Amino acid sequence: MAKKRIVIALGGNALQKNGEVSAAAQKAVAKKVGELIAKLSSRFDIVIAHGNGPQVGNILIHEEQAASENAPAMPLETAVAMSQGQIGYWLAQSLLNAFAKMGKNKKVATVITQVEVDKNDPAFKNPSKPVGQFYSEKEAKKLAKEKGWVVKEDAGRGWRRVVPSPKPKGIIEKREIIDLIKSGTIVIAAGGGGVPVYRTKILHTLKGVDAVIDKDFAAEKLAEMIKADLFLSVTAVDYAYINFGKPDQLALKRITEKEAEYYIKQGFFKPGSMLPKILATTEFAKKGKIGVICSLDNLEKALKLESGTIIVK
Repeated sequence: MAKKRIVIALGGNALQKNGEVSAAAQKAVAKKVGELIAKLSSRFDIVIAHGNGPQVGNILIHEEQAASENAPAMPLETAVAMSQGQIGYWLAQSLLNAFAKMGKNKKVATVITQVEVDKNDPAFKNPSKPVGQFYSEKEAKKLAKEKGWVVKEDAGRGWRRVVPSPKPKGIIEKREIIDLIKSGTIVIAAGGGGVPVYRTKILHTLKGVDAVIDKDFAAEKLAEMIKADLFLSVTAVDYAYINFGKPDQLALKRITEKEAEYYIKQGFFKPGSMLPKILATTEFAKKGKIGVICSLDNLEKALKLESGTIIVK
């Protein structure tokens, strides 16, 4: 009997226990993730996607602070690729080490993934995703003038660069990822939402663009394109909640995509937090498949549909 094909989308913060940012601390969390997913590989064909919010922010800080005429800072789209390599390396190594301890010889591959976006996506006219470090208002406006950035004040914490966050249209490396899955390889792909690229009008060649694609939207698009059976968005809480953090908060367990859409319209989920997860898993459920929001600790139960917010058509 063929294994079920699953896409597991890990939040970028999932690799930062208690906000620790050192490589050693993040690799320690990746080790735990690798050991868990290695155990699941006998039952599922697995693709891992991941966020990169904290990591790409740190890369940008390093690039900006160390930039000079002889070593200019890399653009954002290249920083996204760098974060894919960094986190993909941690996860791949943790999986390979877990398999070695289990006496298994499984294949693991990290695919630096380009994700196609529409150059005319409305997001390009309204940059909204904060990236990189905080600045004073004076510093931010000076950098905006020098570098052509868009800057905004961020929740009373200072000023930051904001960039477009367009919707994903397709996965450039789709065929390669499918071939790897068919060969029995665990694939790490679409990291950080993928490197955003668009096709030029005349030659239809690919060109990177400075933007950030939401990890959950890119992972859902990947799940859709590789015909996954199950899409899981792994976060810090066991369920999606309505009235989260209030005395009357309610965990959503098994709901239909129509119910999910109702809760979305009622404004129960915060942008940049639970909203993209519920939107992505609901979109996947509309295809007649199953979307799940769960915690890492309850991932095994969620795969049995015994835990997490389970969204069906």
